[in-house]
Amino acid sequence: MNRFANQTAIVTGGTSGLGLAITRRLQAEGAFVAVFDFDSKAFSQLADEFGEGGTCLKVDVTNESEVRTAMERVLAERGRIDILVNSAGVTGKTNIKSHEVEFGDFDFVMRTNVHGLFLTSKHVLPTMVRQNYGRILHIASIAGKEGNAGMLAYSTSKAAVIGLTKVQGKEYAETGVTINALAPAVIQTPMVDALPEAQVNYMTAKIPMKRCGSLDEVAAMAAFIVSREASFTTGFTFDLTGGRAVY
Repeated sequence: MNRFANQTAIVTGGTSGLGLAITRRLQAEGAFVAVFDFDSKAFSQLADEFGEGGTCLKVDVTNESEVRTAMERVLAERGRIDILVNSAGVTGKTNIKSHEVEFGDFDFVMRTNVHGLFLTSKHVLPTMVRQNYGRILHIASIAGKEGNAGMLAYSTSKAAVIGLTKVQGKEYAETGVTINALAPAVIQTPMVDALPEAQVNYMTAKIPMKRCGSLDEVAAMAAFIVSREASFTTGFTFDLTGGRAVY
């Protein structure tokens, strides 16, 4: 399958976890992928892996100037931007009650998970509208729909992602640009591995399939959402929860 031949994609947080899995899937199906990530330690290894099929740019997605400059660079080099996947995200401190949450941590999570997503979509939408085509996918979470106890900052940020997706989807529905979200439950990633065992058990116990999702499952769903095939859905949050969310 070569669904993304001649298309240019941007994936934030693309050096690990969900972002890397999605990057590899899009490349495997023909896309040129520009990875935006604050952590540049993996860049040299990824550059070897990508070859001419992608590039890595050090970008702090919470810094509007850096986001704007990186977008302009990709557009100048590639001529168009067809896909944006916002995968950059953090959990912050977890397994604590709301009154124990420090403002600094809450602010850090909101800036990364919400401000970053807002800025990247803000600076790519004019290009996509001019093209009369584009696909934007924001990675949300089941925590944004239902709330996870012990994860106030993260749950709040992902609820904001879902709300933002609904607004953007409606605003650009007539332009050829679709904006959707994906709400996974627990996916086996380094970020999840770093969580306290009690927090992971709490989340997994709510899944009827009684397992974590896989990175391959995330990448497959994401690839469909940003493909031309997904042309009549926008402003929607797709489920990837093993039966936990059925709405």
